[in-house]
Amino acid sequence: MTKLQGKRAFITGAGRGIGKDIAAKMASEGATVAIADIDGDLARATAAEIPGAVAVEVDVSNRAAVTAAVDSFAADGGLDILVNNAIWFHYAPLGDMSEDVVDKMLDVGIKGTIWTTQAATPHITAQGGGTIINLSSIAVSLGIARTAVYTSIKGAVDAFTRQQAGELAPAQIRVNALAPGPVVTPGASSVISPENWEKRKDMSPLGRLVTGEEIGAAAVFLASEDGRGITGVTLKIDSGLTISGPK
Repeated sequence: MTKLQGKRAFITGAGRGIGKDIAAKMASEGATVAIADIDGDLARATAAEIPGAVAVEVDVSNRAAVTAAVDSFAADGGLDILVNNAIWFHYAPLGDMSEDVVDKMLDVGIKGTIWTTQAATPHITAQGGGTIINLSSIAVSLGIARTAVYTSIKGAVDAFTRQQAGELAPAQIRVNALAPGPVVTPGASSVISPENWEKRKDMSPLGRLVTGEEIGAAAVFLASEDGRGITGVTLKIDSGLTISGPK
């Protein structure tokens, strides 16, 4: 039997990139997945590629909209797994960050995570427990230039993960985070050049970058019975990048 047989997962920002890879991996392990994305066309195209997937067009920064979307998906059979992956990012020196850009990043990255968790928790509780997986980043552990707002958001996600793990434990809801290293995705490649991808690969002790499929496999592990004893942790998946010293 596959590891997530009969489970239902709501995955935000799943139209492409890491969210899509997590959705595909969970579906391959038997889960019914909701491809939730602000881009409805992209959500529908991705859902068409994944057997049994459901496309959900939603802006996670809109509390009423995301609550309605989660309620609608859960009404068809419950909800066991939530993956908070949606992010909107812009890299620039802090002094160059405009108020509207910062507001949008915070609205999606922090408020979106809070609103979606708030919406999903009653449904997961009704199932007798389940799993929430938040997407953090190894940027929290490093001093990367031009990422002040992004890193602050991911640091907040780590803190939120630990706090919710304690708060939701009585309901048998495990809350963990994944902190990927550099992963080649359309979004990341819009701000990282091929030359800089090579530099990141060379910095890794393993001499390689992690893949979206590996992030998906880690998400399946945390959501399945294999991870039943794990809650409140942030798991780094980075080919050792955060422990690498001078070469």
